[in-house]
Amino acid sequence: MTDTGSNEPRNTGDASGAAAADDQLFGPDSQFEAFFNDPRWALAVVRATVLEAAHPQVGAALIDNSTFVTHPWRRLRNTVVSLQRMFGPDDAVRRREAARLNRLHARLSGTDAHDRPYDAMDPAVRAWVVATLFESSVTMCRLSGQPLEQAAMERLYAEFRAYLAALDGDARHLPSTLHEFWAYYDRVVEEELENTEAMRIILYRLFDHLPAPPLLHGLPTLWAAGRALAGPLIGVVTVASLPEPFRRRAGLPELPGAQTLMQGAYLGAGLARFLPEGWIRTDALTGLLALSPDSDDPRARTLGALRDRMKRAGALVRLITPLPPEPDPDAGSAARRSAEEFFAAVLDQTGDGCLDWPDLAAMAREIAGRLDLDEPEETRLYDAFAGWWRELQAALDTDGDGRISAAEYAAAVPSLAGPALIRVAEVLFDVTDVNGDQRVDAAEYRALFRRGFRRDMTGADGTYSRAAFVRDFLAFMSGRERSTPYDPLLADA
Repeated sequence: MTDTGSNEPRNTGDASGAAAADDQLFGPDSQFEAFFNDPRWALAVVRATVLEAAHPQVGAALIDNSTFVTHPWRRLRNTVVSLQRMFGPDDAVRRREAARLNRLHARLSGTDAHDRPYDAMDPAVRAWVVATLFESSVTMCRLSGQPLEQAAMERLYAEFRAYLAALDGDARHLPSTLHEFWAYYDRVVEEELENTEAMRIILYRLFDHLPAPPLLHGLPTLWAAGRALAGPLIGVVTVASLPEPFRRRAGLPELPGAQTLMQGAYLGAGLARFLPEGWIRTDALTGLLALSPDSDDPRARTLGALRDRMKRAGALVRLITPLPPEPDPDAGSAARRSAEEFFAAVLDQTGDGCLDWPDLAAMAREIAGRLDLDEPEETRLYDAFAGWWRELQAALDTDGDGRISAAEYAAAVPSLAGPALIRVAEVLFDVTDVNGDQRVDAAEYRALFRRGFRRDMTGADGTYSRAAFVRDFLAFMSGRERSTPYDPLLADA
């Protein structure tokens, strides 16, 4: 971590004013940039996510709309990209990303299991999310034996208030001074946080059942062995790092030795800071985890050779461990999958066992994010998916409960490919075809699918025609074929 103890305290009375007075609140010289590539920050972000999920409004929004259980690696990469844009030096990029996040959050509202309303645009809730990132960053330094000096802490707080101001237009819902922040933080922890379902899922289900990232597809035994060891440890370390009053009120377990284990984890992660500069970059690591084996990325060939060696190691692990075998995602990749498999892997984006609007909205959100769409194109895409949802409800929701179960879907699979799905395919082609030449070229293809352009179109110009694009999309969404680019887009974790 960069030593910022000698920095002068920044003005934290007004975040937008501080940003104008000191352009170093964002960009490569910011305190946040130093933390972003610090291995300890991985632990801090998990802790912050748990504290976010413990807020009843955030927890309800996660349960109803988020793909964090079924597609955690995808969500991680999207979060990393968003933070880079928001904390980067380009103010135009920051404004564009803030507008995109606001459009996304404006679509997330409803009521929780206790009929309490939630709204992702609630400024107090958004302030709490930012507060957890700041406080967890400070706590990470304290737990690893290198507490931040006051000047560095003041600067970091100014940066996070500026981040909130970039989103909301002001930062009034975070206290204006660091001294006032701690009283605010303690009050929210003691009075507002709850033992929510989303928090319990993160602590006791997510890491124990974490799906393998695309990089490790085809290595189920090695992944299961590592997850069986690391999953419970992450949960124990995270619980031990939470505020003691909340742990007690939420009834979270106090395991013997947990505090020692937690401090050891933070200290151990901190040792990686002494590696040569540039060896650990968060964006590079998340990019590797999301890399498809058949990508035209130069790293894919090296990783392919490494995967082959890991597969041989996995065969050895199977001989000496009692772990049950897991299905190989690469096995039979050209075969059609069952309706139940397709429902779970593709349609049920939120992992709640049913298909409803948040699942299709999650598909639209992922596509819009990958293509970095402007508001008109993004709205057009969402409208197409909304039309498809209305068509699915009319055709498949036989019991009228507003949701489609796996059984209802399997009983009427042909209804999936109606006129509204064709409309989704047409709109998807239009927003992918950036230059409007009615062809998807290699760069446009890669922006959507994050992999190399592999089509073999004899006699053609090597691009992807509208007819071929629509045909392949419909084949995937109705024929459930694995051998398309859409599995990494909509099915991969």
